[in-house]
Amino acid sequence: MPETYTIDVTILRLSLALVAALVAGAVNAIAGGGTLLTFPAIVALGVTPLVANATSTVALWPGSLGSMWGYRGELVGARRWVIGFAAPSVVGGALGSWLLLHTTPASFARIAPFLVLGATVLFLVQRPLARLQTAHRAVAEGPSAPFLAAQFLVAVYGGYFGAGIGILMLAALGLMGLTNIHRMNGLKNWGGMCINGVAVVMFAAGGIIHWPIALTMAAGGVIGGYAGARLAQRVGQERVRGAIVAIGLAAFIWLLYHH
Repeated sequence: MPETYTIDVTILRLSLALVAALVAGAVNAIAGGGTLLTFPAIVALGVTPLVANATSTVALWPGSLGSMWGYRGELVGARRWVIGFAAPSVVGGALGSWLLLHTTPASFARIAPFLVLGATVLFLVQRPLARLQTAHRAVAEGPSAPFLAAQFLVAVYGGYFGAGIGILMLAALGLMGLTNIHRMNGLKNWGGMCINGVAVVMFAAGGIIHWPIALTMAAGGVIGGYAGARLAQRVGQERVRGAIVAIGLAAFIWLLYHH
């Protein structure tokens, strides 16, 4: 249901929201998890958790455009993957958004920390698992049916809440045999852009977005997303992987103790 917002958002508070979005956009470009910065920041401004969740999604979506532009070179030659990502991401994102519009996030909040923790552990062990799966074959030229099904489930989760979807997608890509973390990040950002794009449309139609905060954070997210994408490609892959694990563990702790 649409809400009437009476929150007194000062210039100082919007400035803090802008800074949070800058950092969150960069975090999303590198590993995902930017929601864990924007969501509590919006709640701190006095917005209800449900509206904060939707507003955070809207605020960070333009940042995914900046991230995609920063990673555009990494997706050259990955046309099948890009096309394969789109359908399950859009359909799953729409379903997850519909669920959010018709339920409260309370029950989902109880299991969200453990979903993020499981994804982080899976990412940690993806290399030995990938070696077992690819020992006698080359890396897949395109996404398989099981991968597309997994991406659909990730998209449902992403449309509903979204924290940690980058980690889930990176883990699945690793299990598919991909090893270049920069190309994986490019594909992850593309999937996130599709998921959150349909969520933005549905949340706007549902009237659960606080637009002053969303637009302020969107500006910061675009800059942070592009800067994070460029930074991630200038550092070693091991450092990026380390950042992904750290963000995943931080996400687990934050969700566990703040919901």
